[in-house]
Amino acid sequence: MKKAILYINQFFGQIGGEDKADFAPEIHEGKIGPALEFAKGLDAEITHTIICGDNFMGSNTEEAVQTILDMLADKEFDLFLAGPAFQAGRYGVACGTICKAVKEKYHVPVLTSINEENPGADMFKKDMYILKGGNIASRMRADVKAMVSLANKILNGEEIGSADEEGYFARGVRRQVWRQDGKPASERMVEMLVKKLNGEPFETELPMPKLDRVPIAPAIKDLSHAKIALLNTGGIVPVDNPDHIQSASATRWGRYDISGDAVLKGGEYKTIHAGFDPAAADADPNVITPVDALKELEKEGVFGSLHPYFYTTVGTGTTQAEAERMAKEIIPHLKEDGVDGVIMVST
Repeated sequence: MKKAILYINQFFGQIGGEDKADFAPEIHEGKIGPALEFAKGLDAEITHTIICGDNFMGSNTEEAVQTILDMLADKEFDLFLAGPAFQAGRYGVACGTICKAVKEKYHVPVLTSINEENPGADMFKKDMYILKGGNIASRMRADVKAMVSLANKILNGEEIGSADEEGYFARGVRRQVWRQDGKPASERMVEMLVKKLNGEPFETELPMPKLDRVPIAPAIKDLSHAKIALLNTGGIVPVDNPDHIQSASATRWGRYDISGDAVLKGGEYKTIHAGFDPAAADADPNVITPVDALKELEKEGVFGSLHPYFYTTVGTGTTQAEAERMAKEIIPHLKEDGVDGVIMVST
């Protein structure tokens, strides 16, 4: 019988929740967590389950990947599975990262399932089959069932259908096929045009990518009287991180008073961002959130006044949907205080 190995995070590996997100990779013989559901229909035996904390994979990616690849060196397997990851950003990125590494190292098929709002989908959809999964863990059985269906086709050497037919994200791969109806492109094009002119539904054969275009805001007419606010996605927070903002895949943001601060001091503020070396930002938080420079410019009259609060979250792995929601929560505060413009500092 063919063999498969499953990768899951600390939560589904029954190690713990966010408090165990720094859990280092471990490999266990047999089936743990979702592996039991996979085993009900998979045409392969899941011989091992790999468990790794989401933060560990995100903060120590090279170490985590190499450790897992070394664990697999003496294992026989015909398929590598990961997830499903739903809308959990860190988990989705982790699944994509390890699947890509295993595929490149061991040249075996890999498969995962990620929600369309998960950053892992866009990051890795061209590298492997990623099924379009649900957004919450209650979709586990449905997502596993979909993964098993496609996995069995891969294991048995069956023809894999198009992205729409199988439910995976389009990989940008074009494949020439013979249409069963034998209808030439010219006829199909005219039929679509007639339907469009008559307001009837039709399906294009070459869908265009959807772009989220944000209109450019009008320029501030008089900067010398403008109130400016400072926002950042670099994770600068008071040292106790009072709002418990996540180090990656953030769903929370913070608002902190700087009315009495000429600078942000190391030891009072720090970064909780998991995507870069924090040493410089911890020593001088102004490199991420330049309160010192803006206070000087305010004194020089370059702009009218600095908003007495700065706003912060973490950008790495944060989904577009969560970013939009947080922005909608922050904007009323800015409007209420008459803010004219915002400086958004990234990393």
